Amino acid sequence: MRELVVRTLSGLLYVTILLFSIFSSEKWYILLFLIFGLICLREFLRMISFQFWYTYLLLIAFILFFSYFKLSDISTYILLLLTVGTGFYLIRNLFSTKIRRLNKLKKLHITVFYMIGGFVFLTLLPSHGDEFSPYTVAGLFILIWVNDTFAYIVGKSIGRHKLFPSISPKKTIEGFFGGLVFACVASYFIHKFTGSLNFNIWFSLAVVMSTLGTFGDLIESKLKREAGMKDSGTLMPGHGGLYDRLDSVLFASPFIYLVLIIFEYVSS
Repeated sequence: MRELVVRTLSGLLYVTILLFSIFSSEKWYILLFLIFGLICLREFLRMISFQFWYTYLLLIAFILFFSYFKLSDISTYILLLLTVGTGFYLIRNLFSTKIRRLNKLKKLHITVFYMIGGFVFLTLLPSHGDEFSPYTVAGLFILIWVNDTFAYIVGKSIGRHKLFPSISPKKTIEGFFGGLVFACVASYFIHKFTGSLNFNIWFSLAVVMSTLGTFGDLIESKLKREAGMKDSGTLMPGHGGLYDRLDSVLFASPFIYLVLIIFEYVSS
């Protein structure tokens, strides 16, 4: 009972801080996720045994120049290409049964274009377009929460077929599709409530967020298994580390940004 209370309170605190920053201003939002990024980076570096202090400076510099000062579109697109490419590389590794021995160059590569790049596009999402749109990123967090909640409920109720048993034994194919379906349903209500994007875009974002968010969770699970860790940290009692909470949206964010660019190009 005590563990449930602690877990609930820490979760409520996390959501409260998150929503406050999202609906306050772009500066508060960027500042919060810069702090979140530094915490997650510390947990991630410990996980892959890559403790180099300059990666923290890289995270600060990337968010400062890409997210706050808004570097040119071509610079952002180059970073997006490299980040999405790294994402596909990490997805491919999920299907390998070998234990990876990453050298320093590969560790630096995934640190920059997975962890740091993910936070850059997470902070860029609400400002995609002409104005800061808090409803866009709030809607995306709602989608991932709906997906995770109903993937668990459906998987627990009728799940029979394992999704990736060697990485995450509790995840099921039925749970994955359950989360996806309910996220798509939620996208309709988010569209009706916010009016920030049309329904076709929200529906597409629901599919991408559910699918790529699941991959993001699996990627972190594999990294933890390779490191012999249960959680990425102990910052959030009952939940583990902050990276454990943000792994899905962090991995999906560059792909979400790409989808928004595609829709913007098609509609222009």
